[in-house]
Amino acid sequence: MKLRTQYITLATAALLLMGAGGCKEDYFDMKDNPNLISNPPLNSLLSTTTQKTAYSSQRVGNITSYFVQYLASPGAGGQTDTYQITDYTSTWDYIYFAMADLRDMKLKAQEQGATDYVGVADVMLAYHLNLIADTFGSGPYSDAFTGTTLTPTYDSEETLYTTALGLLNEAVTELAKTDSKVKLAAANDLIHKGSNTAWLKTANALKARMLNKVSKKSTYKPADVLDAVSKSYTANTDDAQMSSYLLRSPWAAVARNNAALVLDGWLSNQLVNQLNGTTYGLFDPRIEKITDKTVNGTYVGTRNGQGNVGGNNTVKDEVYISLNSTWTGDASPLFIVTNAEMRFVEAEAALRSGDKARAYTAYLNGIRANMDKFGVAAAARDAYVANAAVSVGADALTLDLIFKEKYVATYLNPEAWNDARRFDYKYKGFTLPLNAALGTSFIRRVAYPNGEISKNGKNVPADVPLSTPLWWDKQ
Repeated sequence: MKLRTQYITLATAALLLMGAGGCKEDYFDMKDNPNLISNPPLNSLLSTTTQKTAYSSQRVGNITSYFVQYLASPGAGGQTDTYQITDYTSTWDYIYFAMADLRDMKLKAQEQGATDYVGVADVMLAYHLNLIADTFGSGPYSDAFTGTTLTPTYDSEETLYTTALGLLNEAVTELAKTDSKVKLAAANDLIHKGSNTAWLKTANALKARMLNKVSKKSTYKPADVLDAVSKSYTANTDDAQMSSYLLRSPWAAVARNNAALVLDGWLSNQLVNQLNGTTYGLFDPRIEKITDKTVNGTYVGTRNGQGNVGGNNTVKDEVYISLNSTWTGDASPLFIVTNAEMRFVEAEAALRSGDKARAYTAYLNGIRANMDKFGVAAAARDAYVANAAVSVGADALTLDLIFKEKYVATYLNPEAWNDARRFDYKYKGFTLPLNAALGTSFIRRVAYPNGEISKNGKNVPADVPLSTPLWWDKQ
C-alpha cells in the first residue's frame, strides 16, 4: 500500500471530513493539493486525528443505529433498516484514511521520542481497528501500511482484535512514561485537551470495553475487565468526546435536515417505546433530552422497515433526532466512550464474577451518570432510580436490566451494536424490521464495500450472509 501523507489546518480538515469518503484514489494515494501540508508537525497531526476519530465514530454510528433500532427510516423498506446489502465505501475509506494519518503520527512521534504522541496514536488506532473489525469483520492492517503494495492482504477478525488490544497495552506503557520529548498540545488535542492522564484513562476504558466484548468466549475473564475499569473513568468529566466543528455537529445536520423537509434521523419505536413507558410501564425522563414531542403532544416512534405511517412527511406525527438534545444539538459533542458506559461494563463484569453488590452499585451509578450527562433534572433522575422497577436490590439484579439501561446510555454510539449482538437482541419488545431481508435472523455484520472490492478484490474475503456472527459473537 503506497502511502503519501498530507495534512491540513484544522479548519480545512473539517471540510475534508465531510468529503473524504468520496476519494477515488488507491489506498491513501491522494492528489497533490496546494492547501495540503507535507511533513506536518505533530500538533497539526493531533488536530487532524482527534477530529477524525470522533467523526469515524459518528459515521459508523449512523449505520449501526438502525440495526439496534435507535433510528428508523421514514420510508418503507429502507436498505439499512431492513438488512439489505448496502455499500458503505465512504465509511470504510474514511476510517482507513484516518488510520493512515495515525500511523504517520505514530512514526513521527517515535522518531522524535514523543512518547505521549505514540500512546495517543495507539489509542486511536486501536479504536479504528475495532470499528472495522466489529462492522465488517476481517480487514487489511499488518500489510496495509508497508508502502509496498496497493492490494494489502487481510488480517482475520480475531487477529485485528488481538492487534487492537496490543496497541492499547502499548498505549498504557507509553502514556505512563514521564520523559516524552514533546508534550501533547492542549489546543490541538480535540478530545482530551492535552491531558496525558485523560488519555491513559481512555486507553483503559477502551481496553475494558474490548475485554468485555468477548463475553461469549471461554477466554472471557471478568477480573481482567474489572481491572481495566478500575483504571479508567470515575466521573463524566473523564469522557472521551469531541466538539470542534467547522459549522455544527453531524448529528445536528441530520436534525436540521428534518426541519428542511429532508427525511432523515427518525427515531425507532423500539427506543421510543422503552422510554415513553409503553414497554416497561415506566416513563424515562431522558426521552425529553433526546427528542421533541409530536404535534399531538406525545412520543411516537417509527417501526423499522415500515416507515412513517402517515406517509413521508415532517408534520411531526412521529419523533426525530432533535436539535434540543444534549447529544444532537449544533455544539453537542461526539461521544467515543463515557463514564456511564464504564459503569455498565463494571456492572456486567461484576455480576458475571458473582459480586452482586458491586454490580448493583455500578448499575445505579451508570443510570445516574447517564442522566446527568443528558442534563436530566436531579429530582426526575432520583425519582426514576428510586422506582421499584429500577431499584430492584442487588440480589434481583439481572443482565437484562443492565443491558436495558446500557442501551439508553449508548444512544447513537456504534458500541451499542456490539452489545445487541452479545445480548442476541433480547431487549424487551425488540422485533425484526418489517420485511427484513434476512428472514428470521437479525443482522450480525455488513458486506464489504464496493470500493474495496474494486480496488482489492483478490483479497476481500468471500461473501458470507449478513446473519453470520463475527468470531466474538459465537459461543
